Order: sequence, then structure tokens, then C-alpha cells
Amino acid sequence: MSSIALGVRQPGQGLAEYALILSLIAILAVAALLFLSGRIDTILSVIGHDL
Repeated sequence: MSSIALGVRQPGQGLAEYALILSLIAILAVAALLFLSGRIDTILSVIGHDL
């Protein structure tokens, strides 16, 4: 039987899957910060001015 068959997990496979998920989340977070940076800057400026 082949070790590539469905349902067969290799050692370290879970760790690699978690690493892929974490890297995807990090990429999405950076993209969101870049996309919303102007809006965040405006909000923080208003809060700083009001204080």
C-alpha cells in the first residue's frame, strides 16, 4: 500500500499544516493593515486630538 493514500498521515504533517495556516493568517493581517492604514491613521489622529 502506498504511503500517499488518503487518510495516512506522515509525522510532522500537522505541524506543517499549522505553519501554512499561520503564514496565511499573517499575510492576510499585513494586507489588511496596508489596505486600512489610512483609515487607522485618521482614527488615531482624531483620538489623539481629542485627548
